[in-house]
Amino acid sequence: MTEAILGLVPSYGLILVALGTFFSCLALPVPSSLIMLSAGGFAAAGDLVLWQVWAIALIGAVAGDQAGYLVGRHALGRFGGRKLSPRQAVLMARAKDKLHENAEKAVFFSRWLVSPLGPYVNFAGGAARIDWRAFTRAGVAGETLWVTLYVGLGALFADDILALGEMLGTASGLLAALAVTGGLGLWLRAALHERKAR
Repeated sequence: MTEAILGLVPSYGLILVALGTFFSCLALPVPSSLIMLSAGGFAAAGDLVLWQVWAIALIGAVAGDQAGYLVGRHALGRFGGRKLSPRQAVLMARAKDKLHENAEKAVFFSRWLVSPLGPYVNFAGGAARIDWRAFTRAGVAGETLWVTLYVGLGALFADDILALGEMLGTASGLLAALAVTGGLGLWLRAALHERKAR
């Protein structure tokens, strides 16, 4: 599949970059990082224009984030209205408070450092109705860093795109797994403290 995608980049160029970054922000299995690396490599070879690749990747990613936020706000937010037990209501309120407290950090870091979590942060942010302006500020900042890193690395290491893509994908997946594990650990710790307090 990787080589097939590499073959599509010179033919479909900027359209593929825009669609790849857009749909990856909606949790569709699109190898957007590899697409950006490849497009950066083709830009270094003169087949694409570097600033255009960067700009269209950023536009696609930001548009995808906004679409994910809206899906969370309008579709997933409706499911939040179901009846909760008093205990569940307290836990839900606490979870929303934590998300609101750390929303900008969560959005920023999920754009580039733990990018596999990004689409789910988009959906959760919309469903929890975090401030759209804060979501957008942090999202644009994080996506700018993500796009700059991947397109830039693709341009710098054009000869070794496949190896670089595999290495970055593994590192990103590992960081996402560590973030989820850490989050679950904190949640379990809080649940144990709450249980002991009763």
